Amino acid sequence: MSNSLFRTKSISKILGDAETMQDDPHAGGGLKRVLTLRDLTFFGIAAIIGAGSFSSLGEACFKGGPGVVFLFIICAVACGFTALCYAEFASRIPVAGSAYTYAYASFGELFAWVIGWALIMEYSIGNIYVAFSWSDYFTSFLSRIGVHVPAYFTCSYMEAHQAVIENAGKAASMLNASTQELLNAWNNAPVIGSLRIIFDLPALIINVLITILVYIGVKESRNFSNIMVILKLCIVALVIGVGAYYVNPANWAPVNDAGIKSFMPNGFSGVMTAVSGVFFAYIGFDAISVMAEESKNPQRDLPRSMILSLVICTVVYILLALVLTGVINYRNFKDVGDPLAKIFEDTHVSWMQFLVSLAAVIAMTSVLLVFQMGQPRIWMCMSRDGLLPAVFEKIHPKFQTPSFSTIITGLFVGVPILFTDKTFVLDFTSIATLFAFVLVCGGVLLIPKKEKVPGKFNMPYLNSKFIFPLLVAAAIILLQVNNPHYFTGLFNINADDASLNVSTIILWSALIILSVIAFLKNLSLIPLLGLSSCLYLLTGMTGNNWLWFGCWLGLGLIIYFLYGYRKSKLALAAKAAAI
Repeated sequence: MSNSLFRTKSISKILGDAETMQDDPHAGGGLKRVLTLRDLTFFGIAAIIGAGSFSSLGEACFKGGPGVVFLFIICAVACGFTALCYAEFASRIPVAGSAYTYAYASFGELFAWVIGWALIMEYSIGNIYVAFSWSDYFTSFLSRIGVHVPAYFTCSYMEAHQAVIENAGKAASMLNASTQELLNAWNNAPVIGSLRIIFDLPALIINVLITILVYIGVKESRNFSNIMVILKLCIVALVIGVGAYYVNPANWAPVNDAGIKSFMPNGFSGVMTAVSGVFFAYIGFDAISVMAEESKNPQRDLPRSMILSLVICTVVYILLALVLTGVINYRNFKDVGDPLAKIFEDTHVSWMQFLVSLAAVIAMTSVLLVFQMGQPRIWMCMSRDGLLPAVFEKIHPKFQTPSFSTIITGLFVGVPILFTDKTFVLDFTSIATLFAFVLVCGGVLLIPKKEKVPGKFNMPYLNSKFIFPLLVAAAIILLQVNNPHYFTGLFNINADDASLNVSTIILWSALIILSVIAFLKNLSLIPLLGLSSCLYLLTGMTGNNWLWFGCWLGLGLIIYFLYGYRKSKLALAAKAAAI
């Protein structure tokens, strides 16, 4: 049984199956190949610049201060190495499925299922956060043009209930505007029996509309996405330009709690606490690889579009973070869900507040679109391999989209909107994505080397035999010299730092093991650096993140062993061969 859990699907078989599906009239034919390099790059930008810049960036600035730009650079580097690994896989396996398909070819079926299950979190559950953020900006935009939506239709039940519990007995003068709005939602909501009717109506509506658009077709979705990307890049450029005029350089060296001026007022540890919000901003670039079967020239255009979109968006995020923390003190971003509007509110530039609200609505609509397109294609690929029922791979004969999977994705996003909140889904999504990135980088190390082919992406090979072990050794020595108690302190575990310390111990253990393997096997340096940086970012996740992620994986494994393990096409083929 243990060997069958790690049965791999060869690259030639993956390509052959995809070609068969493309010509299968019973499956509705294949997916339409309509996407160019520009389209794919715009999809990447659409997915990356959205909720991260217009919502989670505020909390990241509050936690890290101006120094949060270093975390953007670290995340960009980690994603850059990972993007090269994605690009290597995409050039060799240009089919839908993203990290799920890549894991099937490298680690085997069990890991493929785990990564597919994690991708459900990344795309579907991540879109819940984006839908909530979209709703915040949309209702803000409506209020600026004189349209008021009742508070009980603009927040989640969980948020309103939590606000009542935390603020019972407090005077109204002690509460901020957002808390008062939540309490108003609770107090004024319609009641059926003993149940208050509180849910985020705009978030539900946009989810339904996006699901319909994705169901209709990729060409229509592409045209809509491209228009959205052009508009939001123009507005973001205007935000950076106007905001730069109000920058006060003194805000880049604020006074910390110790009375010292610092670019990182909360220290580097404070910067790292923002990892969930910052990394969430980047997770969209891998959505490009899901569109492989709809790309005209996937082996050339997928790698280029991933790297282009990542570079463009990293520059945008760094400039935005510098403008935000330069215009007002970083402490003013606590519990701010619309940080770009906040800086123009404090500087009394009302016309920019209106424009930012409009830009955010556009930006997050495009994010919802790309994520909502990505998830059905993961379902479809898992179904093709027999790990999910055959209905998930059904292609609509007219629209040539994975119809049933698209509807299920819409339900996966829409139903939880009724009982979750933004904080929960933000952390949940980031840890799942980092886990997927770790497996992609590790997977590149396992697939056979190939000869360079002109016109296709070829990841540079740099022998890590000496470089990687020396880098790890140098890091250990520098840490020990600068902080002699660093490594011994990791083993002093208590309730407050258990997650950080345990994950850091695992990190260093993994780096030492990888150093030995790199020396013995002459591994490629780029995927090793991607693997290491993603493992490092995982140390910033909290114990609650790991707990919920473990529960989610546990549920996925139960489904796999009850259905996928027995129904897998590789398993059925093995049984047929044994007869």
